[in-house]
Amino acid sequence: MKLEVVAALIRRQGKFLICQRPANKKRALLWEFVGGKVEQGETLPQALKRECREELNIDVRVGGVFCEVTHVYPDVTVHLTLFNADTADEPQMLEHNDMRWITPAEIDSYEFCPADEDILRRIKEAS
Repeated sequence: MKLEVVAALIRRQGKFLICQRPANKKRALLWEFVGGKVEQGETLPQALKRECREELNIDVRVGGVFCEVTHVYPDVTVHLTLFNADTADEPQMLEHNDMRWITPAEIDSYEFCPADEDILRRIKEAS
C-alpha cells in the first residue's frame, strides 16, 4: 500500500515546529512534522491546509516544496512532500501528544519517524 502524505515545515525565529505522534497510533510517540494523508480529490496544498486545521487549529500559507521523500515501512510505503509553510496563528494541540519549536542543532535530541531522517539531514545542512 502506498500513501500520499503532506507535511509542513513551519519556521519562526530560527526554530521549526515538530509534533509528537499520539500514543495510540502507529509509530507512537515519535516526532514528526504536522501533516497527514492526502484524501481523494484534494491537491497537496489543500490537504496540508486541512491537516493543519485538524491537528493544530491553524491556517497556513503553503509555500514551495522543501523536499520529497519516499520511505518504505513494514506496513506501508509513504511518499511525503514537505512544504515550506507559515502561519500567524498559535498552534493548539488537538491530536498530538506534544509539540515543540526546535532549532536545527536540537534535532538529534528527538526521535523522529524514519521517513523524516533525510529531511532532517537537509535542514541541518541548510542551517
